[in-house]
Formats: sequence, structure tokens, C-alpha cells
Amino acid sequence: MIPNPGSIDNSSADWLYVETSRVCLIDGAWSTDDKFTGQGWFCRKNGVTEKMMGAMSLRRSLSALHAECEALIWAMECMKVLNFSDVVFATDCSQLVKMVSSPGEWPAFATHLEEFQRSKTFFPTFTIRHIPRAQNQVADRLARGARRSPSAVFYVDTMPPAWFSESGAHTS
Repeated sequence: MIPNPGSIDNSSADWLYVETSRVCLIDGAWSTDDKFTGQGWFCRKNGVTEKMMGAMSLRRSLSALHAECEALIWAMECMKVLNFSDVVFATDCSQLVKMVSSPGEWPAFATHLEEFQRSKTFFPTFTIRHIPRAQNQVADRLARGARRSPSAVFYVDTMPPAWFSESGAHTS
């Protein structure tokens, strides 16, 4: 069963393996000490070997929550370009799930939420879930690797970049 849009449910990871949907795990990496914010996403469909991932760095966001929101918007835009409209998004940031579920309560994010609403129109049924951090390790490594890069990074592919593999990460 696919979860309801905006619901928060940590009871089981079984929904990650729903065959009718792609799952796109997202993460934003932010630190006051770094000049870049990192964004990462990892998308797969159960029962299919096909997987895509992306990492990007850009100027440091205003806050960690801004970085998470920007990562979601970028992942949504990438899914549109890949023509993946049946996607369940997942994040380890519960505040992000709350924000996109009740945007009127977050006036400081109005510009980001307008962009989110525009991106959301591509998805017939938009769903975002909160997951434990342990289930979001691939997206987290992509985002952290991009954030730590000494120069701007933009990466979308089926194989992880060299700096991702060197960190000891795996994509299985």
C-alpha cells in the first residue's frame, strides 16, 4: 500500500519495496563551516535493477532545513526530466515532511514552497515519507560528498561518482 501524501510513519520500511512506485530517497547536507550545500538523491524501483542517483553542490543555504527543501525540489525536477511521475519521495528530515504538508505554517520558506508547488504538479499523486536516517545512507553520502567538494559539483547517473565509492559507500 502506498502511504498517504505527507504522512509520517516510521513503523515499517515495507512501503520502500512497493513494486508500483519508484522510491526517491533525498537528503540535503549543510554546515556553517562549508561554503557549499550538498544535495543528494537515489531513485530505484523494486524488482528492477535500474537505479539513478544525483549529487549537486551549490552556494551554502540559509539553514539545514533550506538545504533539505532545495534537495527535494531538485530531486523532483530530476524525476520530471527522467519522466518518472509515479514516485514516492522519502527523507530523514521530519520537518521537511511537515513543511510540505502544511506550507502556510512556514512563511520563511514561501519562495521555496512556491517552487515546490510548481514542481509538484507533474506528479499525479505526490507522496513524501519520513524514514529513519539509517535507511537514507546512499542519499546522505551523495549529499555530504557534494558538500565537501572543493568546487561546484553536478552529477546525475546510474553509477556513483568516484569520490562516493572512495568513501566506502555501496549502492546495493
